[in-house]
Amino acid sequence: MSQAFPFSAIVGQDEMKQAILLSAVDPSIGGVLVFGDRGTGKSTAVRALAALLPKMRAVEGCAYQCDPDEAASVCPICSAAAASRRARRVPVPVVDLPLGATEDRVVGALDLERALTRGEKAFEPGLLARAHRGFLYVDEVNLLEDHLVDLLIDVAASGENVVEREGLSVRHPARFVLVGSGNPEEGELRPQLLDRFGLSVEVSTPTDLPTRVDVVKRRDAFERDRAGFCAQWAGHDARLRRRIVSARERLPAVRVPDAALEQAARLCMQLGTDGLRGELTLVRAARALAAYDGDAEVGDAHLRRIAPSALRHRLRRDPLDESGSGVRVARAIDELLPA
Repeated sequence: MSQAFPFSAIVGQDEMKQAILLSAVDPSIGGVLVFGDRGTGKSTAVRALAALLPKMRAVEGCAYQCDPDEAASVCPICSAAAASRRARRVPVPVVDLPLGATEDRVVGALDLERALTRGEKAFEPGLLARAHRGFLYVDEVNLLEDHLVDLLIDVAASGENVVEREGLSVRHPARFVLVGSGNPEEGELRPQLLDRFGLSVEVSTPTDLPTRVDVVKRRDAFERDRAGFCAQWAGHDARLRRRIVSARERLPAVRVPDAALEQAARLCMQLGTDGLRGELTLVRAARALAAYDGDAEVGDAHLRRIAPSALRHRLRRDPLDESGSGVRVARAIDELLPA
């Protein structure tokens, strides 16, 4: 497997990196959507995440990488073998979902080799099984076929994949953080899937000379000597990894006072977001940010920093306001949460 570009070596794109790191601290925030120009580090950041994340405990030999410490959410095989199962440390999965993937490849299907050679009906897990407890990455997510979009919406909502076909009836856990990237010029994302992303960030091509030069220098150094470049940044990635682990441990103790909840609700009311998913995501993301920063309590500063990512994709289009959603969120923040 080729070495991924180090996460800590990515130049700029601070909002994107913040969103990805917070989703690693608290997966309940939901997925991350990254929209922007080509060649701005979208897929690089997601693939760098795989090497950055600390390893997780999983049941040895389990195709779904079940957590041995969560008896209520294991697959039927692990549940039946509770007394004999052993745990080991495995990398957190970051699984690519190609645009051309078939439904069988995504959800799983009949294991044809075993069916033909042994006459057995056995289930061959798909990409959703591999992504359980990790990240499912869809590049050019706005070009994904409609039937796969519907499938992802169902599984993301239930946390479970149900396969009933070819004489098989299989149900297994499939909880993952959905990460999508794309170029808005190539098409919009369906609203039903857009709402399933907890955070949405916009990236653009750097416009200042020093940043552009730095990006080219680092990428060129990486391509010429991948091992040496990764070794150079290994210490920076290790510090980030420790910070993620500390934030996860600190997260349950972070307080969200009523004042912060009221500010989050006011902000969503001011922007006219539909439903309450905006408030829930904003509060969860602000809590994760506080834990990542080492703070004991969520305050206005945390809400200010994360609100654009949590709310910009939840706004209705206003025919009387030609400004973009990011500008509307910034105006509301300045009015309700002045620095």
